[in-house]
Amino acid sequence: MAYTLNKPLITVSCHEDMTATDLVGRYLLDADGTLWHDGPLTLAVRHGGICYLDEIVEARQDTTVIIHSLTDDRRVLTLEKKNEVVKAHPDFQIVISYNPGYQSVLKDLKESTKQRFAALDFSYPDSKTEVEIVTHEAKVNEATASLLIAIAERSRNLKGHGLAEGASTRMLIHAGKLIVRGISLPEACNIALIVPITDDLELRDSLKTAIAACV
Repeated sequence: MAYTLNKPLITVSCHEDMTATDLVGRYLLDADGTLWHDGPLTLAVRHGGICYLDEIVEARQDTTVIIHSLTDDRRVLTLEKKNEVVKAHPDFQIVISYNPGYQSVLKDLKESTKQRFAALDFSYPDSKTEVEIVTHEAKVNEATASLLIAIAERSRNLKGHGLAEGASTRMLIHAGKLIVRGISLPEACNIALIVPITDDLELRDSLKTAIAACV
């Protein structure tokens, strides 16, 4: 998105210890005394660009509420410690992401936050596109990529039947990179696809059987 729009991108990996100060900035001591240093959100607001808050539900709700004034018609960021109101640059945009369904109620996104955004729902790519992705990223041939995707689809069919989630495209790329390095396909799948997604020994055996049937 940033590449297409030719805008700078600032990424913030959210976590439960992140505070509003981490986003907007703080006063710090240096050789010249106490100086204000803008946080990543403030930098994007002042100069334009995309501020991407990755896995926003991992941050505390009293932290993420700071973005509310930026995501409605006000388009301003209040720096209380500096007694300053920063009007958002015309090119400023904010993007958030999270995986729905994995969080507890305490880590769900507030409705007042959700309603400030347009939403896109992402699932697995179609098979043809996924083959292209795995081939390009893992540097494997199309036949190997197609085989990995066929294996992944077996695991995805088990979602809700013992597995919380099937093998992702990212995991297929990891498996492909292992194959390129000389690891056999069954072992690469075991390391990159099976063991990371389940601790259930019976499910692991079922997935290994499915891999053997595909190879």
